[in-house]
Amino acid sequence: MFIVLVAASCRNFTPSDRNAEVIPVDTIGKADITFSEKEHSFGKINEGERVAYIFTFTNSGDADLIVSSVYSTCGCTVPKYDKKPIPPGGKGKLEVDYDSSGREGLQTKTITVVSNSEKNKVVILRITADVINK
Repeated sequence: MFIVLVAASCRNFTPSDRNAEVIPVDTIGKADITFSEKEHSFGKINEGERVAYIFTFTNSGDADLIVSSVYSTCGCTVPKYDKKPIPPGGKGKLEVDYDSSGREGLQTKTITVVSNSEKNKVVILRITADVINK
């Protein structure tokens, strides 16, 4: 009797069910990241000055947008972003802090944004500054 009960309880569970992926409802569809602008110039700044700019973006898709990583070309440029999923139609911010210490002349730094966006999985943002050494 015990063997019959064990066999009957396993009948509806196949090995392929064990590896089935559970997809949350909010990720069905496609996310799409759209930045209001992809480049910002700080203009002329003094060497040693710290400046910041906030890039804004919208999730123009129909699934949650997840920004998985953001990185810059240099340690003088530090990106900060909210790691929470952004719902369809929602807006997000990416703050970029730039430290001009030890720099001189025209500076161009890039920030790479990686997300689950269907159209733009990788977006390159750019900041520029003309650093004046006193």
